[in-house]
Amino acid sequence: MWRPVLLIGLIVTIFVLAIVLGIGEKLGALRGWIQSLGVLGPAVFVGLYILGVVAGIPGSALTIAAGGLFGSSLGIILVSLASTLGASLAFLIARYFARDAIANWLSRREKFKSLDVMTEEHGAMIVAITRLVPIFPFNLLNYGFGLTKIPFWTYVFWSWLCMLPGTVLYVVGVDAVIQLIVQRKVPWTLLGVIAGVGVLMAVLVKFARRKIKDKGEGD
Repeated sequence: MWRPVLLIGLIVTIFVLAIVLGIGEKLGALRGWIQSLGVLGPAVFVGLYILGVVAGIPGSALTIAAGGLFGSSLGIILVSLASTLGASLAFLIARYFARDAIANWLSRREKFKSLDVMTEEHGAMIVAITRLVPIFPFNLLNYGFGLTKIPFWTYVFWSWLCMLPGTVLYVVGVDAVIQLIVQRKVPWTLLGVIAGVGVLMAVLVKFARRKIKDKGEGD
């Protein structure tokens, strides 16, 4: 439930700052400039996002920026692509290139030990659950799963699928605020998408928490 609350706080903050600082026109100009770069703008964004994920930098700031710079549709595509590629690259680094160093780093974390045990028994389900419920930090998961026995493509698919609702929530939420500021009208369609995804996230998180609880009681 923390993502919808965070999103609401973010929307209110951006809206207040926009009124106080008068940045509506500047936001519109910045989006226009990014779009004028053609394919170069999205390509640079994706590259920076991937590097940030591999470096362990939280991607929330770039996810938020995507909504303002590219709008809902393209923003969702770019963030979904970049976050999945970044997570996949971190996975491969942990599995094939820096296994010993990362294993030593993660072995000191009790949460990773639990992740390793759970993934061995229920690989796909654990990837899905941990992407929906923030039990483990995003960057820790990317490297941690690389040390488990889960197949690469299983990891990629379930990571992409279960990161998607959060991506939609953030990107569309920010795009709705930008449209409200720049165009001076309420984007009801985007607000409907936010509400629908928010409800879906709440249901999925509740289901995931129940699965985790059942798994713990089973063990």
